[in-house]
Amino acid sequence: MKNKILLIILIIFTMEWGGAQSNTRSYDYAYDFWQITTETVPAFTLERVLDKSTFPDITIGGFDDVHYGGGKLFFIDTTESRLNILSDELKPLVSVRLLYMEDGRIAMDERRRQIVLTNPEGVFFQELTNEIYIADTGARRILVLDGNKFFLKRVIERPEGMTGVTEFKPSKLAVDRTNRIYIVVQSGYEGMIELNEDGSFSRYYGYNKPKVNLLDHFWKVFATNEQREKMAKIFAPSYNNIDIDQDGFVYSTTYDANSQYMVFRLNPRGENVLIQSKEQPVQGDFSPRISNQFVAVAVNDYGVYAVLDRATRRIFIYNFYGEMISVINYPQGMKGSFTAPTGITWFNEKLVATDKQLRRAYIYSMTDFGRLAMESARHYHQGEWEESARYLEAALQLNSNYDLAYSGIGKHYLMQDDYEKAMYYLKLGQNRSFYSKAFNQFRNEWVKKNLICFALVFVAFIVIIIRSEVRHHKKGGAKNEAGS
Repeated sequence: MKNKILLIILIIFTMEWGGAQSNTRSYDYAYDFWQITTETVPAFTLERVLDKSTFPDITIGGFDDVHYGGGKLFFIDTTESRLNILSDELKPLVSVRLLYMEDGRIAMDERRRQIVLTNPEGVFFQELTNEIYIADTGARRILVLDGNKFFLKRVIERPEGMTGVTEFKPSKLAVDRTNRIYIVVQSGYEGMIELNEDGSFSRYYGYNKPKVNLLDHFWKVFATNEQREKMAKIFAPSYNNIDIDQDGFVYSTTYDANSQYMVFRLNPRGENVLIQSKEQPVQGDFSPRISNQFVAVAVNDYGVYAVLDRATRRIFIYNFYGEMISVINYPQGMKGSFTAPTGITWFNEKLVATDKQLRRAYIYSMTDFGRLAMESARHYHQGEWEESARYLEAALQLNSNYDLAYSGIGKHYLMQDDYEKAMYYLKLGQNRSFYSKAFNQFRNEWVKKNLICFALVFVAFIVIIIRSEVRHHKKGGAKNEAGS
């Protein structure tokens, strides 16, 4: 009897251990042409967790924003009003709260009060000027620090010439190569605020047009002035985060339900020029049961961008052309999963994402498959089509369900005018639009090659008809002569 009990306990323990083991990796997936999920080999895997033990000498209230630049990782702690900085080797460098001047004196404002961080929410490093820009949200200002010694260089407050009703309450920010400052403010429906290098107001940038509700528009046409005033006003959706690429295009996100798009790539005129297909727009998941809420975006040097989703607690990774490379998805409760995701950044070839509630930051590194997929994206972005296809072929050896690889190889053969091979791979990749292009070119080439045959058949057909007509007339003439 005792042996049976021990055997039952052993079986239960083994089942529980096996179940735990089967749930120790992420469930990464992608979408096919029909927007059906297919399990795929992970492109990124959890490498390290940063938490309060990373900064043993200070209190950590949370990891609210993260940015990488100049060989340093910058973390914003809104609760404790701190900027915590790590080196490339992930060693603590400094924690900034009370600011100092270059000569070591405590920084004072115009009222002779000490300048301290007040519930900051965003940080950005400008490599050309070696400066750290902090969105000091609670104090409604931007603080600019030296990138090496971390002393205060200047304070940017609400500019005198700023128009509109938007409050100057910086939440997130980015700086381009000409030192123009782009600021995301809380509930700012006039667009982002763009400041000149000296902190003067330039304009509102990237006005986000809301969705048009045709039914509401229809009723407003027939409504009286009094009824129109009572109707709910639709404000332009506000942005919630920002990043900038090496060409000066501003990437941003929103999760406002009234917005037409969720991810933006804004050109200098403030127009959204993000490349995406009608069949699979950049919106995260396609299930009607899921409403994604993107809270952060990070773009690397070759146009691959990652968006952090608060609703599903996942990271969606897209190439420059809006094609989904992979999804980082750790089931809830697993090490590497999120509770309240807040920020994301590229850390060389790795991704760093923060969680406010768990007070952690996760570092995800590429798998062998992910490295091949990313190298392919890099070469394709640089116009090196053959190298890109070579990496995709290698990626298929690790993940035969990778539709994007079949599609990419098919595009390569299409550019090489090898339409038959292009059709083969594009069909495997379920890429209908490019398959149609390849098929049209293949049909045209086939017609050209067989044009002489068509001409000979046509001439032979005409000759047969003529001979038939001649014979018919001859027979008719002979019958007439016989009748006479």
